[in-house]
Amino acid sequence: MMSTLLRLATAGSVDDGKSTLVGRLLHDSKSVMSDQLSQIASPSDLALLTDGLRAEREQGITIDVAYRYFATPRRRFILADTPGHVQYTRNMVTGASTASLVVLVVDARNGVTEQTRRHAAVSGLLRVPHLVLAVNKMDLVDWSEEVFAAVADSLDYPGEVTAIPISALTGDNVVSPSAHMDWHTGPTIMEFLETVEAAEDPTGLPARLPVQYVIKTRGRRAYAGQLTGGILHVGEKVTVQPGGHTTTVAGIDVLGDPVTTAWAPQSIAVRLTDDLDVSRGCLISPAATAPAVTRDLHATVCHLHEKDLRVGEKILVKHTTRTVQAVVSSIEPGDSLGINDIGDVVVRTAADLAVDDYADSRTTGACLLIDPADGATRSAGMISVT
Repeated sequence: MMSTLLRLATAGSVDDGKSTLVGRLLHDSKSVMSDQLSQIASPSDLALLTDGLRAEREQGITIDVAYRYFATPRRRFILADTPGHVQYTRNMVTGASTASLVVLVVDARNGVTEQTRRHAAVSGLLRVPHLVLAVNKMDLVDWSEEVFAAVADSLDYPGEVTAIPISALTGDNVVSPSAHMDWHTGPTIMEFLETVEAAEDPTGLPARLPVQYVIKTRGRRAYAGQLTGGILHVGEKVTVQPGGHTTTVAGIDVLGDPVTTAWAPQSIAVRLTDDLDVSRGCLISPAATAPAVTRDLHATVCHLHEKDLRVGEKILVKHTTRTVQAVVSSIEPGDSLGINDIGDVVVRTAADLAVDDYADSRTTGACLLIDPADGATRSAGMISVT
């Protein structure tokens, strides 16, 4: 029986070998269909397994995020192969935003570049729990332990880094251990992916139920949604926001059956003892650990759209299942953000939002800034509770 699902992303500078590494993982783990195998005449063709767009194949680069599903007897994986060019940093943000692990690929000859540091900074900003530094093309530096150590020591990262020397082209230390680098006593890439913790246990977070839908049956109301964090019990005192009204959980249903306790990430329907005005966009949480309520939303945002974000602009803020009108109050640095820019933004909302710090929850601490004219996503934000 296969274990938990791991979401991961690859990142790194152009031509450092991300797509070849992904192709090698798929090939050597026997996760490639026979018609795809026919495209691989030599190891140098492994990138063709992920560079699916015609423009990517013609230019020999990754442009869009290429998602791949594969599995081994020990674990299932969803992998996002993200672009390396600076102008596609927004795609890296998209691919890494839901990842529990980022494999940051570095060419051993070039070491840690500016783009490597940029991708590491974005991974840290997105609070990705695990970072693997894959020092690639070790075959081109004579499998040198000294070169590997110098590259591994040169990345300044606030979190824990696992460095692994590899050659994606030859397969050394990708799925199988390398005979050329017996000095490396750590895991291969695949061994690490199969054994690392998939994600933080969401049940350790404060309970949060963003209401997605109101169910009305026989004069009774139940409030349905996915429990994004924590544990919720029948009889527990809860607060409904916005409004801050306090009530008690009268009942919980999971898949139509009553239960006394629910835990994240279950999808549930909750009944309350009091007849409150609860609708889509409301947030139900334990009264003792209710989130902060604000109309001045502070967030670090990655701007994803060709249209600049400017101070004074009217915008929509989407937070969990709630969308409210807002105005951009301030932007640092400067007074605008262009595509791929990252900055600190304060947004004044027309209604209360109950938010957590992104450091505490990647769900209730995240938001999107949306264009009210056409519904396009302009920016992705990581909320700071000040």
